[in-house]
Amino acid sequence: MRKWYLAAFAALMTLATPANAWWNKDWTYRKPVVIDTSPSGVNVAGPIGRTPVLVKLTSANFTFTDALDNGADIRFVDADDKTPLPYHVDSYDASTGIAYVWVSVTNVTGGEKHQVWLYFGNKTAGAGSDAKATFDADQSFAFHFAEAPGAPALDSTAYANNAAAGAAAVNDAGIIGRSVRFAGQDGLTIPETASLAMPAAAPFTFSAWVKPLQLGGEQRLFSRGAFVFGLNAGVPFVGNGPARAQASAAVPQAQWSHLAVVADGTTLKIYVNGVEAAAASVALPELTGPIALGGAAGVPGLIGELDEARLAKTARPAAMLLTMAQNEGPTSKLVSVSESAEKAEAGSTFFFILGKVEALDAGIIALCLALLALAIFVMITKSSYISAADRANAAFMKRYQSMRENLQPLDQVPGLSPNELKYLRTAPLARLYDAAIEERDALMALSRGRLSGEAVEAMRAAVDAQQVAENQKLDTWMVVLTIAIAGGPFIGLLGTVLGVMNTFGGVAIAGDVNVNAIAPGIAAALMATVAGLTCAIPALFGYNWLSGRIQALSDRMRVFVDRLVTNAAEQTARHHEMREAAE
Repeated sequence: MRKWYLAAFAALMTLATPANAWWNKDWTYRKPVVIDTSPSGVNVAGPIGRTPVLVKLTSANFTFTDALDNGADIRFVDADDKTPLPYHVDSYDASTGIAYVWVSVTNVTGGEKHQVWLYFGNKTAGAGSDAKATFDADQSFAFHFAEAPGAPALDSTAYANNAAAGAAAVNDAGIIGRSVRFAGQDGLTIPETASLAMPAAAPFTFSAWVKPLQLGGEQRLFSRGAFVFGLNAGVPFVGNGPARAQASAAVPQAQWSHLAVVADGTTLKIYVNGVEAAAASVALPELTGPIALGGAAGVPGLIGELDEARLAKTARPAAMLLTMAQNEGPTSKLVSVSESAEKAEAGSTFFFILGKVEALDAGIIALCLALLALAIFVMITKSSYISAADRANAAFMKRYQSMRENLQPLDQVPGLSPNELKYLRTAPLARLYDAAIEERDALMALSRGRLSGEAVEAMRAAVDAQQVAENQKLDTWMVVLTIAIAGGPFIGLLGTVLGVMNTFGGVAIAGDVNVNAIAPGIAAALMATVAGLTCAIPALFGYNWLSGRIQALSDRMRVFVDRLVTNAAEQTARHHEMREAAE
């Protein structure tokens, strides 16, 4: 039952200010993040699908001092400002002002711009980073290599396909945070698991960022059984036994390149920086055994650095690989983070507090709103009545000016149509006139056409009585405004006091003094006072405005009565003198 009270109160409080969507009021700031696959961005065509997008935060586009030191309060919300997006933090360093965050963006399509929201500024937020949810179910492993030297490399997906050991050397300044460094025969081994099964002709995609420090000889990047993907004199190649495909150009030495191999069941393709560089028609047999990254004992491995190694059990589309290469490279145009942040408006806090209002305070708010509605009704109807009276008075005065020398009942005025007569009698001045003429005619009939001083006073008394009746009409229901002005704040204060008592009583029962538990209750209790003031303030202005108009109309009636009685007495005296002279 109390929902409509709160909805009406919320609507009333926000009539003048349009509400902006805000995912959660506990977060103070937000800024738009745009994923641009249009020609103005990375210019990718075709469907991409769900993609972990790298968002790089720097001191140029993110105010680290407004977020928690470890970035636990950052959140990403989709364009609808309702759907939280899975994300996880690769690295976050507030002291240097650099952070790398992976955000799982759904339904990315080439040739368009997709906006998501980055929220931050909640000092009480818990960690929201969830690496397992960031990757889809087809991602068999994903290594960021953020571990310390020698620590086992950890898979970020839900499959937990961790390496048996870690790399002996790392570089803190990799392509994305930390990378691993290999010396030729010290790769990483990933044990065989059910989630890494690769049946015959099964599709898969392997990708990684590679920085070769030497280009000579063969250097394996990914191998499993007879299957090898690596560099030959710096040229990317892929092979399984005698079947082999090789690109036409070597990758640059001592520079980062994004390399990928895609098997769709019948074809092997090599991609360099997101662009297809070689292809071969090969139906792969079943691949079993452990997976080696960067080489293994007894076989030539990578002499250089490796970062962001991923294996998927599906053939990723070319558009996704190009997006990954463009997004994760040093000159990314895919993601742009707004330099300015929006701050939560009071409206978002207001609605949060409104949701905490208890039934008792909701009843107080409902009473104040009902009183306000009645006061508004009185103000509207009273203003309409006064305006109509002013218009009718103006029309009557024009007719009165034309008959000042021959005052007679309105229904006897020549040339006055029934409709005009009906309209003129809606004027308070016309009703005063009718009362005066009716009393004059009655007194003249008793005194044979002559008014004594006592008769004039009797006529004035009759008109004064009508004036009192007209003033009473003007003052009808004005007491509602005075009740709203005087009673609204006190009713609201009563609700606030009762709400605060209830809040502190709950704290006493719980035995736990927690500001996060107390503050919403007290703030909600104060809503009753806000409702009382919301009732009183419009009523105060309306009362003063209407009082001024009523006083002005009353003054016009008083002046008119004085002139009317005097004019009627003088006219009657002249007529009596003229009749005596004629006799």
